[in-house]
Amino acid sequence: MNRTAVINVVGLTRGLLSAETTPRLYQWARSNALMVTSIAPAFPAVTCTAQSNYVTGKLPREHGIVANGWYNRELAEVQFWKQSNHLVTAPKIWDTLRAANPNFTCAKLFWWYNMYSTADYTITPRPMYPADGRKVFDVYTWPFSIRPEIKQALGEFPFPAFWGPAAGSDTKQFAADAVSKWIAASAKWIEDKYQPTLSLVYLPHLDYNLQRLGPNHPEIAHDLHRIDAIAHDLIQYLEARGIQCILLSEYGITPVDTPIHLNRLFRQKGWLTIKDELGLELLDCGASKVFAVADHQVAHIYINDKSIAPQIFHLLSHTAGIERILDGPGKKDLGINHPRSGDLIAISKPNAWFTYYYWLDDALAPDFARCVDIHRKPGYDPVELFIDPAIKFPLLKIATKLLQKKLGFRMLMDLIPLDATLVKGSHGHPTIDPMEQPLLVAPIQRSGPVSSADIFEIIREAVIPK
Repeated sequence: MNRTAVINVVGLTRGLLSAETTPRLYQWARSNALMVTSIAPAFPAVTCTAQSNYVTGKLPREHGIVANGWYNRELAEVQFWKQSNHLVTAPKIWDTLRAANPNFTCAKLFWWYNMYSTADYTITPRPMYPADGRKVFDVYTWPFSIRPEIKQALGEFPFPAFWGPAAGSDTKQFAADAVSKWIAASAKWIEDKYQPTLSLVYLPHLDYNLQRLGPNHPEIAHDLHRIDAIAHDLIQYLEARGIQCILLSEYGITPVDTPIHLNRLFRQKGWLTIKDELGLELLDCGASKVFAVADHQVAHIYINDKSIAPQIFHLLSHTAGIERILDGPGKKDLGINHPRSGDLIAISKPNAWFTYYYWLDDALAPDFARCVDIHRKPGYDPVELFIDPAIKFPLLKIATKLLQKKLGFRMLMDLIPLDATLVKGSHGHPTIDPMEQPLLVAPIQRSGPVSSADIFEIIREAVIPK
């Protein structure tokens, strides 16, 4: 077996790899005569689906990961960012390689669906939620012994910078690239302690400002130089120990200027059911005739009242910003015909994206709308990357909130704006432009285009050559 590391630099595309933007990685790829190509992205081109395609070699119709979250019809709940590996219903690359050689071991570092997998060594973000309502930042590891040992060696994982307004931004507490540096350091730590045959490493630094600012913003050049240094340093460290490296990403991010509020459209038609809870509005998915679960540039449309399906299709067909609507045959064509999928799937145009917003008056928005709350919101919310510009003294407000928390008082960290036009980059659309598709740099040569499901075989061949 060839010891191998797969380094996932989220958001890195063929168009962003150059002598000017990422000089170290560019020279590494050229000097080692590696295959440099694009990956025809997963559909949807989002984290959980892309990674599941990579590690199973299957499409969502077989592994079941139709987005970063979906509607659980049995529980009548939208569930996002769940972490159990049992949700991925297809054999994984580490199972296949271990079956071929019992001495094979795998480290899975911050790739998703990390809990209760059969990988040998895992680390993933996982807060603790004591009964008093607190949220305590932490990580989950397997074996459990890794958690105290690695935190003693590297310090606490910089969780506040993993997602939210601090992610990708320099703050008093964290550098903009603190998370990717910590994860890269954890990969070195795991290598020194366990020497896994295969390491899967997730470096998210580019993801934040590409969504916050958009790929054409001049600040992105600084982010590219930062991740170039982190990833190349890790590659040098691993290669010095005889480990071959594969560099890839999950998706490319396109400039956007048009948020689409499907649930508001459904509400205006009288199809959405809203509950009053403590004077604020809460979407009741189970009682609604139809609703949308938004995930970047893709929205799963769940229809509880089939009698209005033709009206829904007509409305979507005449909604500005929507490029395509998938029905049964359309879902089958893109490999996403799975029971977890919506009855219809809407795909935005490249310059648009879908919000989960359903309220018509911001004063009635639920309390979690103004918080970083990835599990409670019935859809993905990139506006969590911003602090509300209407807050005159945000640092003072944050300090006050943290003091309340430290003193044991209940408080709401309501810092997030409700203005979707702030978001300047998104992904999910099945782009066909090779320069905007995810990057692949690998020691395995392939002729013709590489699909997301092909990554499974590329990893397998890298570890156990034919």
